Amino acid sequence: MARLHLVDATYELFRAYTALPSIAAPDGTEVGATYGLVGTLLKLLRDPRVSHVGCATDRTVESFRNALFPAYKSGEGVPEDLLAQFSIAEEAIRALGLTLWPMEDFEADDALASAAARYRDAFEQVVICSPDKDLAQCVEGRTVVLWDRRREKVYDEAAVQEKWGVPPRAIPDYLALVGDAADGIPGIPRWGAKSSAAVLSVYGRIEDIPLDPDAWTVRVRGARALAESLAAHREAALLYKRLATLRLDVPLSESPEELAWEGVPREDFEAFCARWGFRRLADRPHRWR
Repeated sequence: MARLHLVDATYELFRAYTALPSIAAPDGTEVGATYGLVGTLLKLLRDPRVSHVGCATDRTVESFRNALFPAYKSGEGVPEDLLAQFSIAEEAIRALGLTLWPMEDFEADDALASAAARYRDAFEQVVICSPDKDLAQCVEGRTVVLWDRRREKVYDEAAVQEKWGVPPRAIPDYLALVGDAADGIPGIPRWGAKSSAAVLSVYGRIEDIPLDPDAWTVRVRGARALAESLAAHREAALLYKRLATLRLDVPLSESPEELAWEGVPREDFEAFCARWGFRRLADRPHRWR
């Protein structure tokens, strides 16, 4: 059976924007981040083990989560010349002949989580190409894994447990307690990584943590203060968990067979490269048939 690679194209676009120098298209449009995204996708496609690929993007930075929690991450502060490249990046992904899921009300991570859940039984393994700890909640044994391509680190269920101190299913609870600055989730006062992992290793989820510290069976420093803080912020903690929990109901219409990459880009890939000044990349996919 083949493997399915799921790419967090939004992450790749942001990373390329910060890592690469500015590149101007023939018409002067900034396209450096898109150039980096295309380059990293071509590198992925060069691997002979990569046969089926799905990419997800955030067409808008905001999602349904902003209605639940106005302080959740938004497009505020994101450079305009980066935001303007999202549509170009989507054009690039399609021109490469890859399946694209552009998200509006949902987030790209929701699409990847939904794809992992929907297609896992059709493939030998689902590989989520992202270092984002949010996506660690999708990991299942070695059937669904998280791949940090930059560090060449693969996280199966045991590796998730080792790195964050909790199993994949408890990642939303962990992020709710500790917080996630990248997503605008503030976390619960006094709760740090070690205390959260220790408590969740015993109780599994926020809903099952006793609010009475005398009922705790876990030994952790400052248990009374932690319990009091959670009791005072319980509703917030549950909201943060909801924000951190990826949705599995994003409508994806493709069959597993439709996720196959044909080994060459679409006919308009060369025209895309010419339009945006990517001529150095134009012939690379053909070398890898």
